[in-house]
Amino acid sequence: MSNTRLSMRKVREVLRLTHEVKLPYREVAVSAGVSVGVVSKIVNRAKKAGLAWAEVSGLDEATLEVRLNGPVVEAGAQRDEPDPIWIHVEKMKPGVTLELLHIEYIEGHPNGLRYTAFCERYRAWLARRKLTMRQSHKAGERAFVDYSGKRPWIVDRKTGERQPVELFVGVLGASNFTFAEATRTQQSVDFIQSHVRMLEYFEGAPALIVPDNLKSGVTTASWYDPEVQRTYEELAAHYSTAVLPARPKKPRDKAKVEVAVQVVQRWILGRIRNEVFFTLDALNERIRELLELLNDRPMRAYRKSRRELYVLLDKPALKPLPVERFVYSEWGTARLNIDYHATFDENFYSAPYGLVHEHLDVRATALTVELYFKAQRVGSHVRSYAKGKYVTTTAHMPKAHQEHLEWPPSRVIDWAGKIGPHVKALIEALLAERKHPEQGYRPSLGIIRLAKTYGNERVDKACKRAHMAGARNYRHVAAILKNHLDDAPMPDAVDDNRPRVDHENIRGPGYYN
Repeated sequence: MSNTRLSMRKVREVLRLTHEVKLPYREVAVSAGVSVGVVSKIVNRAKKAGLAWAEVSGLDEATLEVRLNGPVVEAGAQRDEPDPIWIHVEKMKPGVTLELLHIEYIEGHPNGLRYTAFCERYRAWLARRKLTMRQSHKAGERAFVDYSGKRPWIVDRKTGERQPVELFVGVLGASNFTFAEATRTQQSVDFIQSHVRMLEYFEGAPALIVPDNLKSGVTTASWYDPEVQRTYEELAAHYSTAVLPARPKKPRDKAKVEVAVQVVQRWILGRIRNEVFFTLDALNERIRELLELLNDRPMRAYRKSRRELYVLLDKPALKPLPVERFVYSEWGTARLNIDYHATFDENFYSAPYGLVHEHLDVRATALTVELYFKAQRVGSHVRSYAKGKYVTTTAHMPKAHQEHLEWPPSRVIDWAGKIGPHVKALIEALLAERKHPEQGYRPSLGIIRLAKTYGNERVDKACKRAHMAGARNYRHVAAILKNHLDDAPMPDAVDDNRPRVDHENIRGPGYYN
């Protein structure tokens, strides 16, 4: 049974469901297995032909086809050939099917090809096209991203040394509208910021972003279950899109961007091969100039430019960008210590004391550090770049330290006293120096644990030496033990009664009054 007769059965069924059963167009489309647009076209054509359902039900398929589509052209007669490029471009639009396009083609060419021949002409033309054109990408559905293997460079103005940089390329699936820029590295921060600028250049977000399995975007490459890097997931959520990594060893998944990379290499890198750039900004300014020319250049296969196809196909289908630009963040994990502070980048940030010993997620931007417990934010701080600093929110502290702390200062001091008197004295001084005693727990526990490695006697001697030197911290005690200075003779005490030496370069105590 031919596809033409099958199509006529569908036409009859559509007319039956709309006129006899009186279903809405959407339900008719689902029942008949066609699109809503096809239903509308069939009903309108039947109206123009003056066909009511009572008359349609009594017609055979051949007669019905003649009434709807006009007389069948005799064999050998000249037919109006369909335009395969028009079919290909229109087919990328949401909801458009070959069946709908054939109906529109017949309306303009009554003596045109029947549905089967129409489809065969298009598929034969498509089979002769390159792989990326044979792949059908719906408008606004996918953007493909990758880095170029061939890299541009910038020149060090002082040394004249050429420094290679990376070339990021992104392309929209339906229109081939292309974005490119140079970045210092392929690291996560550059990778994510390139995506932000790409989406702003596209003026919208596609439903899917398809990257290659780069470590900056995909933590674990897998055929079935790739794991996307946390910041990349956050970017996708911000722009209401999703990341779908290309399958390993499946070049067809990323054929579109591989061709785009080749085009960018030839159209941009080839043009600037003899040009010299001293800064990344200057290089990107030139890349943007050539990129505009590339997107405005007509493509022979489509007889339209990338920009024309972008305006026609992708731009109307892209999701609008959010008002706020995505802010790059780093993610990590940290355990909340007994002092209710979590460590990040060699600094300490507080979280509610009730979460002591819990593992928290840490999200850091250039300005802030946020702590999360089971996806709920439990702390937010201004980021510190001074190493070893405690950043504490008063509300995170226990209201009554002696009543609520599991380890009050007295317990830590008593524990230190069991090792030796000098350990106790050093830790008492260490805790007294801190604004909040809890901030001294971490170094105190570190000193106490040194006894497991070096023994109580050596640690006590090391604490005595450190205390006398005013070095009341874990790092100095550990260094004394590591270098066996705990057995070295103690430095002589300074005799404050020795005679003073008068000299014009010695200010004396009166200077500071």
